[in-house]
Amino acid sequence: MHRRQALVVRGGWDGHQPVEATELFIPHLQNHGYEVRVEESPRIYADASFMAHVDLVVQCMTMSTIEEAELQGLRAAVEAGTGLAGWHGGIADSYRNSSDYLHLIGGQFACHPGVHPTERTGEQSDNYVPYTVNMLPAAADHPITRGIGDFELVTEQYWVLCDDYIDVLATTTQKVRDWDPWNRPVVSPAIWTRQWGQGRVFVTTPGHHMPVLKDPNVRTIIERGLLWASR
Repeated sequence: MHRRQALVVRGGWDGHQPVEATELFIPHLQNHGYEVRVEESPRIYADASFMAHVDLVVQCMTMSTIEEAELQGLRAAVEAGTGLAGWHGGIADSYRNSSDYLHLIGGQFACHPGVHPTERTGEQSDNYVPYTVNMLPAAADHPITRGIGDFELVTEQYWVLCDDYIDVLATTTQKVRDWDPWNRPVVSPAIWTRQWGQGRVFVTTPGHHMPVLKDPNVRTIIERGLLWASR
């Protein structure tokens, strides 16, 4: 029997724990009949013969760079039906040097406003704030979010630059604090999907590190999103 093929591409900034984070979800894929291959760079995207048989790409690659042939290979695979899925900076803050990659994903990390300047210590926790993930009406019957209501997190809250070709399932609102330079609340997508040719793209912005990924709502959304995006 043919087993579906999943490709995990991980690396980039270590603070997002790319190895530990992807290892959390690999058993989920294997339990759903996937054969999983793991790569530590995007070089595999340039292998057209391999990518033609990939049903799902799970990318966890924060920042880093991508070569033109690698990017074109990824785009071609998604256009032909390969699913592309990921969370947080591993998909929404990858390959900042490539506008074509940003075009594929549809939303880009801009910043994560943190605590008051006088409370900052230089640690990652400077950017951890309490916020709500608000489910939109479209989320009620979507296979990724069905049965999940609004939920609270204390972690990085992504401010996202996006286009209107994404299908948003949930949002989060950046509040206006006394020390912020913006003067009205800003709504950003927190969970979205995107149809690209024959392929599906799934993105969720919560997922900074293992404690967030193990949150029951976040973990369920990612597990469902991986399966939804797959060919």
